[in-house]
Amino acid sequence: MRAHGTFLLGLALLAAGPALAQPPATPPASDNVSIWTIQAENDSASTYFINRSSDRYYTSGLRIGWTSPPSLVPASLKELGHTLWGAGEARVSVDLTHQMYTPSATFLPVPPLDDRPYASVLMGYFGLVQDTPRTRSTLVLGLGVVGPGAVGERVQNGFHELIGQRTLSGWRTQLRNEPLLQITSERTWRVPIYSLGPFETDALPSLTAAVGNLRTYVQTGVMVRLGQGLQSDFGPARLRPGTTGGDYFSRLRPVAWYVFAGADGRAVAHDLTLDGNTFNSSRSVSKHPFVGQMQAGIAVMALGVRFSYTHRLATQEFRGQRGGLHQVGSFALSVRF
Repeated sequence: MRAHGTFLLGLALLAAGPALAQPPATPPASDNVSIWTIQAENDSASTYFINRSSDRYYTSGLRIGWTSPPSLVPASLKELGHTLWGAGEARVSVDLTHQMYTPSATFLPVPPLDDRPYASVLMGYFGLVQDTPRTRSTLVLGLGVVGPGAVGERVQNGFHELIGQRTLSGWRTQLRNEPLLQITSERTWRVPIYSLGPFETDALPSLTAAVGNLRTYVQTGVMVRLGQGLQSDFGPARLRPGTTGGDYFSRLRPVAWYVFAGADGRAVAHDLTLDGNTFNSSRSVSKHPFVGQMQAGIAVMALGVRFSYTHRLATQEFRGQRGGLHQVGSFALSVRF
């Protein structure tokens, strides 16, 4: 209970963001457009850098997202945002995500007990996003399911059959069905650093706290960017639990772009995909309470479209994990309408 209290305190600190952020008093100009995003993450990117098989640990993630224009945000949600974070422009976000986790021994019908359990997570996220010129604040409610109801076996083996690869019989050992409830609060600060001729640099420190039976954690990190038109967004989008800059981006110039690199650390009190089912017996492993990640990549915005690629390296999440740093590539495409 003490650990959960710490994370609830983290959520309260994020809600008190105006005192920490001290954003400029002038609100951003209204930009009444919606954003559609499609994103894919996969560990197959690691096969280009190390001679190991893919489909291990966090192996795949898919997301479809919609972010509303300010005009569609209900007055009650705008008032909630102003109560939590002060003045700012509010938007509503809706995401549908699917993520899959497998052991490293996918060639075995019954993996070793000290290997990561098979798990599939299907989530719907409903978020309130509020921007100022220097901050982006987000409060997200997630509802979903883990287990066979998340159709991970059907998705992965169906794709393997389509591309002519062997199917995985170990899915029969996956975590059991369990409904999921998740609350996540995030705050990202945009801090200009220096202008190098036509190029800009900035830093994006961030703080995240989450409570739920999927995951309970606190996460903090910083990203550094170099490019042009950095005020167009708050960094590239990522699937949670990664730190995400979100989907909304503005059009400040015909072409905006940046390269980026960053690192973050996560203190984990609970992770169902490692700890196993909450109410039923299931496979589980002994997780590491602290996880570090490094990421680098590029983002380009032109003609109302933003494309980004992020390459992420993560430290081991559980005792007995093999292969050193786990690598995942993430592609995201967002379009303004």
